[in-house]
Amino acid sequence: MKNQLFTLILTLISLSIFAQKTDTWQITADDIDPNNYYGVTVANGMVGIVSSPEPMRVKDVVLNGVYDYYQRGRVSNILKTFNHVNMNLDVDRRRIGIRDISDYKQTLDMKNAALTTTFDVGDKVSVKTTMMALRHLPYTALTTVEITAKKNVEITPMSVIEAPNHLNDVRNYYAEIDRPHVKIPLMTSVGESPSGKHIVAASNSFIFEEAHGSDPDIVHEDWDYNMHLMKFYKKLRAGQTYTFSLVASACSTEHYDDPHNEAERLTIFAMLEGTDRLLKRHQQAWNKLWQSDIIVEGDDQAQRDIRFAMYHLYSFARAGTAYSLSPMGLSGLGYNGHVFWDTELWMYPAILLLQPDIAESLLNYRFERMDAARQNAFSHGFDGVMFPWESAGDGSEDTPVWALTGPFQHHITGCIAWSNWKYYQVTKDKEWLREKGYPLLREAADFWASRVDRIGKGQYNIDNVIGANEWEENIDNNAFTNGMAITTLQYATQAAEELGLEPNPDWAHVADNIPILKFPDGTTRENRTYDGVEIKQADVNLLAYPLKMVTEEAAIRRDLDYYEPRMSPDGPAMGPAILSVLYSRFGESEKAGELFTKSYEPNKVPPFGVISETAGGTNPYFATGAGGMLQAVLSGFGGLDITDDGIIQLDTKLPKGWTSLTLTGIGKEKMTFEVK
Repeated sequence: MKNQLFTLILTLISLSIFAQKTDTWQITADDIDPNNYYGVTVANGMVGIVSSPEPMRVKDVVLNGVYDYYQRGRVSNILKTFNHVNMNLDVDRRRIGIRDISDYKQTLDMKNAALTTTFDVGDKVSVKTTMMALRHLPYTALTTVEITAKKNVEITPMSVIEAPNHLNDVRNYYAEIDRPHVKIPLMTSVGESPSGKHIVAASNSFIFEEAHGSDPDIVHEDWDYNMHLMKFYKKLRAGQTYTFSLVASACSTEHYDDPHNEAERLTIFAMLEGTDRLLKRHQQAWNKLWQSDIIVEGDDQAQRDIRFAMYHLYSFARAGTAYSLSPMGLSGLGYNGHVFWDTELWMYPAILLLQPDIAESLLNYRFERMDAARQNAFSHGFDGVMFPWESAGDGSEDTPVWALTGPFQHHITGCIAWSNWKYYQVTKDKEWLREKGYPLLREAADFWASRVDRIGKGQYNIDNVIGANEWEENIDNNAFTNGMAITTLQYATQAAEELGLEPNPDWAHVADNIPILKFPDGTTRENRTYDGVEIKQADVNLLAYPLKMVTEEAAIRRDLDYYEPRMSPDGPAMGPAILSVLYSRFGESEKAGELFTKSYEPNKVPPFGVISETAGGTNPYFATGAGGMLQAVLSGFGGLDITDDGIIQLDTKLPKGWTSLTLTGIGKEKMTFEVK
C-alpha cells in the first residue's frame, strides 16, 4: 500500500512538472476585455494575422513586402490586405457575437505557432477554433473549427472575405470546381492598392472531414463590393461534434505577376492536401525552427517571456526571401511597416545566432536595394551607399518630411555594414562575402570616407547628424555615429584582406582620425555639445556593446555610471537591454537581471502580454524590444560573443532564480552552450 501511495505521489509530481514545462510554451488570455485588447499575431514571415476580441474574427491581415500610399501621409505604408480568414456563426438561425458567448479564452501555442480560441454559446454549443499561418506554405493560412452541440441545434458557419476601405476596384468571385471525388468551393476577392501600384488577391475554401459523409451544400452570398461570404447549414444532435477547416491564401503583384490565379491555385493545393497533412508539415517546419531554442531552468515566467520574444521574431521573418523586419514586424501598421536600424542592430543579432538562414534574408533585403542607397548618397553629395533611415519597397528614403531623422540619421549605413561583417564572422561563407558582403562594405566605407570633414589630424569630424539618442538633433561628432563609421571602415579593410584584395588605404587613414569625444574625467561625451540632459536611449554605451570599441572595464563603468541615470523612463525598451548585457559581462548578475526585466516587463499590454515600444505604450508588437531582450539573454547571461574566430562564450553568471541556461542550435554548426 505504501509503495502504491509513493508511486502515486511520484506520478503526480511528474505530471505537475510536465504541465509546467508544457505551460512555458503557451500564452493564455482568459480575462478578455474588448476595450483593452492588444492582439497576438500568427505569422509565417509573409502573412501576418492579428487576433481580435470578437469571436471567430481577426483584426488585420498584413502582407510582407507590399507597400503603397494610403491614408497615412505622403510616405508608403505596408499594406493591409483582404481579411480572408474571418468567419460568422449562426446558431438556430441567429448570429452570435461577443455578447452571446461565455468562457471566452484564447491560447497561443508557441511551439506549434497556433492560436486556439474557445467559447460557449449559452446552453447550445461549444466552439473551438485554431488558426495558424502555415510555415511551409508562405501565403496560406489554416483555421480548424470544432463545434460541439449541447442540445439539438442547427449551425450555419460562414467564411467571410472583407476588403479594407483603402482597396479599390474590388471584384468578388465564387466558383465550385467539381471533380469525381471532390467538390472544391472557391471564394476569391481581387482589388487594387490605393495608387494602383499593386493588385492584391485572397482566396479561401472549406475542407470537410470525410467521416461526416457527404459534404454540405454551399450557399454563396455577395453582399456588396467589400464583402461576400459562403456558408452551409448543419443540424447537430446533442453531444455531437462537427469539425471542418478553412484554408485561405493571399498574395499580390509584389510576389506574383498574376496574384488572382495564384491565390486560387494555392488555396486549391492546400485544400486537397487536407487538414492532417497541412498540420503535420506546419508543425515539422516549426519543430525545425525550435531546434534553436533558449531553455531556462528555475524561472518559468522568464522562460515563457523569452520564448514569446523568439516566437515573434521567428514569425515575422523567413529564410529564402529578401524581406526584412519593421519595428512592429507583421503585427500591423506601426511605423508604416518601414525598415529602420531596428533590424540590423536590435533584432538581427539574436536571429543571426539562432537562425543564420533567416539572417541572410534580412541582409538580402539591403543588398537588393543598394541602387537606391547609391542614389541617396549621390543626391546628398557623398560617395558609395547611403541607406535610408526608413526603407520600404524599393529602398529609397521613406521617412516623413517632418522627421529630420531621414536626411540626418546616417549611422544606419554603419549598422548595415556592421551586420554584414557579423554574418561573415558567424558563417565564414567566403563566396557570400565576395558576392554580397564585401561589395556592400566597400561602398559603405566609401560613404564614410566622403562623409567626414577632414579638418586635421584626429579631426575628421562627422558633423550635423542625429545619433541613436534621437532627442539630440543636428549635433556634431556623435559618439555612436562616429563609432559606427570607424567600425565600417575597419571591417571593409578586413573584408578586402580576407578576400586577398588590396583595401583602399584611405579607409584606415580616415578611421584613425575620426574622434570619439571625452569629458575631462574620461567619460565618453555623446556629442560635441552634450551637457548631461536626459536621453532617449543608450548611445555612448553601444560603443562597449555591441561595437566593442570601449573595452576597458573602468571606461565602460564610467560611461554606465554617467548615462544610465540620464536614460528617460519613457524611452524605448532597448536601452536597458544593452545595459543588462554589459553588467552580465562584469559578472553582476543581479543588476543585469533587474535591467533585463526592465527591458520588457513594464511594456506588456493585455491580454497576452505583447510588448509595446514604451511602458504604457499602445503600439504593439515591438519586435525591436524583443530583439533587445534576447540579446540580454544570449550575449549577456549566455555570454555569446561574435568574433573573428566565430561564436565564443564568455564567462557570465545567471540572474537570481535561474538554475541553468541552455542555448541550442546556435550558429551554422547548431552548437549548444550552457551556463549553470
